[in-house]
Amino acid sequence: MEFDLKEIATVGMVLFAVIDIVGTIPIIVNLRNKHGHIESEKASIVAGVIMIVFLFAGESLLKLIGIDVNSFAVAGSFVLFFLALEMILGIRIYRDEEASSASIVPIAFPLIAGAGTMTTLLSLKAQFSTENILVAILFNILIVYIVLKSSAKIEKMLGKNGLGVIRKTFGIVLLAIAVKLFASNVKGLFM
Repeated sequence: MEFDLKEIATVGMVLFAVIDIVGTIPIIVNLRNKHGHIESEKASIVAGVIMIVFLFAGESLLKLIGIDVNSFAVAGSFVLFFLALEMILGIRIYRDEEASSASIVPIAFPLIAGAGTMTTLLSLKAQFSTENILVAILFNILIVYIVLKSSAKIEKMLGKNGLGVIRKTFGIVLLAIAVKLFASNVKGLFM
């Protein structure tokens, strides 16, 4: 094992940008208001496990079920697209009346450990050593846990208007990420 702080920092920043936990605060607050409770520990652990499993077995798993990385990314872009529409237009598309919590779906997957994160992990694995990627994943999961745990405090600090502005702003950013993810992977479906 060879830990490299520079690699860990680089991978950590890339994952932080892709996970975009700060940008998902309005979604998290919205889901907490709908479901009444978010299990921060459960969501963080499940997201971490998904990312670690995908780091080691992602490409093989996708090949096993006959899905290529491009198809996976395009499907993920649709999920992000609809979440962005909810944020921008103030409408509700995702309906899950049965769930008592939104901890696993949609927080752990696809918000935190979604298609963008998974395809990024596959790309990072080609460039960086696995142990450094693992440390970066754990660091990001710690940040995710802190944000999930303090979402009520963040909501109070920002207020209703502040959350509304952030929700719409990050909705547009999320929409742009969805379009970019779609555009960069849809060509691969036809090759």
